[in-house]
Amino acid sequence: MVTAPVIAIDGPSGAGKGTVSQQVAQRLGWHFLDSGALYRLVALAARNHGIALDNVEALRTLAAHLDVQFRVAEGDGQPGVILEGEDVSGAIRSEEIGNAASRVAALPAVRAALLERQRAFRVPPGLVADGRDMGTVVFPDAEVKIFLVADAAERARRRYLQLKGGDPDVRLEDLLREITERDRRDTERSVAPLKPAADAVTIDTTSLGVDQVVERVMAVCEERLAQ
Repeated sequence: MVTAPVIAIDGPSGAGKGTVSQQVAQRLGWHFLDSGALYRLVALAARNHGIALDNVEALRTLAAHLDVQFRVAEGDGQPGVILEGEDVSGAIRSEEIGNAASRVAALPAVRAALLERQRAFRVPPGLVADGRDMGTVVFPDAEVKIFLVADAAERARRRYLQLKGGDPDVRLEDLLREITERDRRDTERSVAPLKPAADAVTIDTTSLGVDQVVERVMAVCEERLAQ
């Protein structure tokens, strides 16, 4: 069975996975999977339907039947996320939903429910998959595995710059605390903990711009896809 190639880009929140993955996918003309959005969507749907984050069976059912579509906007080219017919591209990026998604992602039943949905994105000409366990669990046979890291303080600073325009009450120290707690939860969970695959290339983005990171990733892709 011939399958499409996969570039798996993993790492903690704020390391730059989303932006880099999108740009790499655009450069290659490949499909893009934001796996983190799926967990955020489960968390948002749970809030919308009044489902508690400790109701594992209800969350598993919700994940298995999630009514979601990913679209590319015609104007700015940014991906749109449609949940139950509503554009929730902005809503799923809030810190509240991000923290809830981290709790949801720690549940083995939810991860199992979403596993095949994620693998279904693997279609020609290829897929760039952004997440936390793309190279270790979802696509362990990916042709290219990248693990992006960055200092927690720098990741908090990046998030602060993203949020402060729309939320004047956002506090850098709060973001740093939330990111540190999310890192702990993601790395210590029993199923699919956040860690680089044995054959992943780790890139520290702390002092690098987006373009620099994209070029480094593309260089690894050119080398490994040519083999």
